[in-house]
Amino acid sequence: MQMMARLKEPADGAASRHGPAFATARVLVVGGAGFVGSNLVQHLLDCGVERIRVVDNLLSADRSNIPSDDRVEFVEGSIADDRVLSGIRDEWDYAFHLATYHGNQSSIQDPLADHENNTLTTLKLYESIKGFGRLKKVVYSSAGCSVAAKTWEAAHATTEDEPVSLFMDSPYSISKLIGELYSNYYFTRHKLPVVKARFQNVYGPREILGAGRWRGTPATVWRNVTPTFMYRALKGLPLVLDNGGIATRDFIYVDDIVEGLLRCALHGKPGEPYNLASGHETSIRALAEKIMVLTSSPSTLTIGPARDWDRSGKRFGSTEKSSNSLGFAARTTLDEGLQIMTDWTRNSLAVIENCLRQHANNMRGCNEPLDWL
Repeated sequence: MQMMARLKEPADGAASRHGPAFATARVLVVGGAGFVGSNLVQHLLDCGVERIRVVDNLLSADRSNIPSDDRVEFVEGSIADDRVLSGIRDEWDYAFHLATYHGNQSSIQDPLADHENNTLTTLKLYESIKGFGRLKKVVYSSAGCSVAAKTWEAAHATTEDEPVSLFMDSPYSISKLIGELYSNYYFTRHKLPVVKARFQNVYGPREILGAGRWRGTPATVWRNVTPTFMYRALKGLPLVLDNGGIATRDFIYVDDIVEGLLRCALHGKPGEPYNLASGHETSIRALAEKIMVLTSSPSTLTIGPARDWDRSGKRFGSTEKSSNSLGFAARTTLDEGLQIMTDWTRNSLAVIENCLRQHANNMRGCNEPLDWL
């Protein structure tokens, strides 16, 4: 099974901006078969890196996402596995730690699995590489949802020094914050040069619905809201608006996230967090309406109940620090990114539906089986 070729990047893309800095570099990408990780790997290849090692246990990723290139070495397994860790030596210039237990709802379903794949991974990786001398930077993928205020009132742009609640909505959010704390500890104690990149709601090509193994909840299939709405709109299925779609999020296109990760690696100050955000607040209803127009969809909008665990109703990220310190700004508008994602999804339906079918039996008895596939 082969993923369609990556969409051509504009001439002023990451490769031309960062090629000289990453040329001949050796890069470790933990979680490199996933949505963001695979896009990062492709960009690094375009920058001319000497070698990339991708470590991924394919829990929530599909092997077809890994670019076919002689410079890419794929190790299937968890970074918490001692066998995998024993093969990682002091030969890497940069490390990107993107492995996670996808996502909030899966972590609520199985907190122990979240700990195994979202907390222990960070601790064991840092403990293993804390004495490496070649590493110029380690970039840790954190989550803006963990830091944002828990509110359904008017949102304000979440800054990097925002007060953090001790009452999290999910084990996933707890794990991401613990990852930041371990990042701080290993930086102050062992001088591990960790930079924390706080993701907002990323969307774009290579996010494959149903990728990986069953994680005990329909969220295994219906993952993030953007690919779910995009696929369902193309198939003419109802788009369910939890709580009427009044929640708001900061949607950022995946190429912009990759640009932010590269800038964190090159310009981020060890020990510091940086928002990778668009700075724009969009309601879930507005997102659904945009997607229905772009796909010329006959789908209907259906009002669903509020998610009983989610108190982070409205949020978006401040872009000031990343702009001033990293020179980072999201370049892709939501309309532009959704158009690219529409084309990619149409051309990738065979891959997506192959991943969806593997969960059909597990979906029996849920609100919606996959009989329509």
